[in-house]
Amino acid sequence: MATTSRVGRYTAPEQSGKYTPPIPKTVRKSPRWFGGLVLFLLVAGVLVILLNYLTLLPGSVSAWYLVAGLVVVFVGFVMATRYR
Repeated sequence: MATTSRVGRYTAPEQSGKYTPPIPKTVRKSPRWFGGLVLFLLVAGVLVILLNYLTLLPGSVSAWYLVAGLVVVFVGFVMATRYR
């Protein structure tokens, strides 16, 4: 009893249906303003945290300023990972 087995045989990804063509490089390019916005968010977040601890912001030292600064830094970091 002979069975045909495909184990060890090469099949092209196009034939198996598991091939996803790469995205063209023209589509993957970020706009010019994207990098500037990333830098602005990172610097602004650190600046809010620093000014909070130096008590230069309205009100006294507040945990909300710290949270806002950390959120801005986090958004900047996430955007930096998506920069092309």
